[in-house]
Amino acid sequence: MILVINLIEVAFRVFEWLIIARVILSFLPHNAYHPVCRFIYESTEPVLGFFRRLLPRTSLPLDFSPLVAIIALEVIKRLVVGFLLRLG
Repeated sequence: MILVINLIEVAFRVFEWLIIARVILSFLPHNAYHPVCRFIYESTEPVLGFFRRLLPRTSLPLDFSPLVAIIALEVIKRLVVGFLLRLG
């Protein structure tokens, strides 16, 4: 059971780092067609797009969806790990 919990934690951590990488890329000039950039954008867009649709529009040119997504992922990770710990 510990192996499964560790794998889940690693998967969530990797996804959080992909979101952070996407935020960093948004501030830097980059080639959007580079395979690494495309992977980062395509793997994070479903989650960030979901939170973008949930969040109200603001007059600020800031996208808060990565912050909300990381917080939500952390909550979900803790719920899943807690549930698995209770099972095992």
